[in-house]
Amino acid sequence: MPELIRVGMADYKVGKAPATLISYGLGSCIGVSLYDPQLKVGGLLHIMLPDSTQARASDNPAKFADTGLPLMLNDVLKLGAVRSRLVAKIAGGAQMFAFANATDIMRVGARNAEAITNLLKEMKIPLVAQDVGGTYGRTVSIDLNSGDYTVRTIAKGEKQI
Repeated sequence: MPELIRVGMADYKVGKAPATLISYGLGSCIGVSLYDPQLKVGGLLHIMLPDSTQARASDNPAKFADTGLPLMLNDVLKLGAVRSRLVAKIAGGAQMFAFANATDIMRVGARNAEAITNLLKEMKIPLVAQDVGGTYGRTVSIDLNSGDYTVRTIAKGEKQI
């Protein structure tokens, strides 16, 4: 049975086939996968916030899109992945709570999705699939043997993107 590697909140893991990387309980957080389909290596990052420069000091760079993605990319490349072959998939970014007078700062899920999308563009890593937004949580996994990125929800069931 392939190894199941758990990725916690504000964390990332990298691995190679036949392992599967999984992260539970994404609400406004985003699960970002990077995958090299030829070498069958990749990573999964569970970010909580879009921008480390707009937050109080944190000793955990994986908490933020702008600091976590470069770290995971570096570790995926160390496993032998070729940058030009990498593809990304993302899920999460829900609006878990409704506020009557919601300001942009309260739209954490949408801001997370926008930040990671823009960062992937800057890094020239194609975003080939996404399942973001809504008002429901998700659990995500990437099968490093096939590259299948599975999104599980209570309300909407399971799908691969």
